[in-house]
Amino acid sequence: MLPAQGGSSRRGPFSPPARGRAGAGAATRARLSARLGGGGPGRAAATAHGAAILREFAMAMLWKFMRVAKYSKTALSQEVKVRGTPVYSRHSSSRSVPSDFAANTPSSNIVELLGKAYPQDDYSNVTEKILSKVGKNLHNKKHHPLWLIKEQVKDHFYKQYIGRFGTPLFSVYDGLSPVVTVQQNFDSLLIPQGHASRKKEDNYYLNRDHMLRAHTSAHQWDLIHSGLDAFLAVGDVYRRDTIDNTHYPVFHQMEGVRLFSCHELFCSVKDGEDFQLFEQGHRTAHKQESHTMEAVRLVEFNLKQVLTKLMTHIFGDGLQVRWVDCYFPFTHPSFEMEINFQGEWLEVLGCGVMEQQLVNSAGAQDKIGWAFGLGLERLAMILYDIPDIRLFWSEDERFLKQFIVPHICQKIKFQPLSKYPPLINDISFWLPSETYSKNDFYDLARTIGGDLIEKVVLLDEFTHPKNRTSLEDSLEESLQLKEEGDDLGPSSMAHNEFLALSSSRREGVAEQHLLQHV
Repeated sequence: MLPAQGGSSRRGPFSPPARGRAGAGAATRARLSARLGGGGPGRAAATAHGAAILREFAMAMLWKFMRVAKYSKTALSQEVKVRGTPVYSRHSSSRSVPSDFAANTPSSNIVELLGKAYPQDDYSNVTEKILSKVGKNLHNKKHHPLWLIKEQVKDHFYKQYIGRFGTPLFSVYDGLSPVVTVQQNFDSLLIPQGHASRKKEDNYYLNRDHMLRAHTSAHQWDLIHSGLDAFLAVGDVYRRDTIDNTHYPVFHQMEGVRLFSCHELFCSVKDGEDFQLFEQGHRTAHKQESHTMEAVRLVEFNLKQVLTKLMTHIFGDGLQVRWVDCYFPFTHPSFEMEINFQGEWLEVLGCGVMEQQLVNSAGAQDKIGWAFGLGLERLAMILYDIPDIRLFWSEDERFLKQFIVPHICQKIKFQPLSKYPPLINDISFWLPSETYSKNDFYDLARTIGGDLIEKVVLLDEFTHPKNRTSLEDSLEESLQLKEEGDDLGPSSMAHNEFLALSSSRREGVAEQHLLQHV
């Protein structure tokens, strides 16, 4: 249910992204800082000419961006094939933009993914870099840290909650396709048509009808409709986002759902046969209009008890927990769970009483339920003290072997692989005047620089009073600017943005990787 990534606590686990567009149509000069983290953690020391390579890399990347050149090819997995010209989104509206980064609709453009073909249209914005991640399924790779977290949660639910016939009450689904329909990802969860979470700048669309799921909640309606009352759904999810050590465009979530009949909910309550699940009432801050207060209180109590036991199982006895009221489109009331870990309060998941309209539409009109969503990376970074979300994609044996343990609950403290600090450069360039999203640049940086890029930060903005015409000339001129701000290029463009990319890199092997892209 849209959990927050990695170590980020800026958004609740269920909350759909509601980030505003950066610099859309504004006549501004902006600066971005990016840190290129040395070819991924744990490679050899950087050589003396590393700074020159970085400058060459950044110049090439910016030139590609401004000249709208083709992306450098990224190797796809065997399950991913792309026919036609890859298309990229520039903004969240459905209007196409005349650029190689904008979506276009040649009839020959087809994306073949996981054995199915998807025609591209003006909404298509998934990049080859992202497609190459589909099918990796890190949560199913034995001894991977994400697998360890998943297995701990699964083991806890299997042992703690037993069904009528002595079998586990909760079933687990960890192989569902990440390609879903827009209806599954949004409509089935009661997310309004105009909601910010639907924007192209925040999601990866294959076309107007299909996308890479933004959360595991996309499977909630289907699983309930199939007759399930208790399940966990685990998988990789995809969101366009900023670049830093706690955000990555692909991460992993676990969804949990539990439904109760009237008998199941009130059977342990004295005179429980006198209570009902539903009424025709009014929606308040504490309940939905169709729920009785007795039913909501019991569902909420059960939900919080289940999640408190889960976090205690993962982090140990004596764990301090607190609940924060919040809002999600598909639960009410809704809560975020925070734990006190090593003296710091950390948000770890979101949850709530499921919207009855959703439950009813899935065919379970006689039941009431709860749902929660958590990020596997978030828990793993806290539990194992992993400082950078990119590490989960590392194939370095020095990283992976740290998690080969005889028992899934064994305590592990991640040991850093490299002691070399990053190198940082600032590089400036002009942006075009049309609608622009920072996520467009982040996708470009990730496509060319890969996981070498550690961080991109907006440092400065500047609005120039004169008009400009040529993007290429503006780029050439801007790269020669003096600190005082000389005349910034040819004369007639009304709206340009000025960005600076600050890059850093640790190691010599990373140079070879950079040169492949440059």
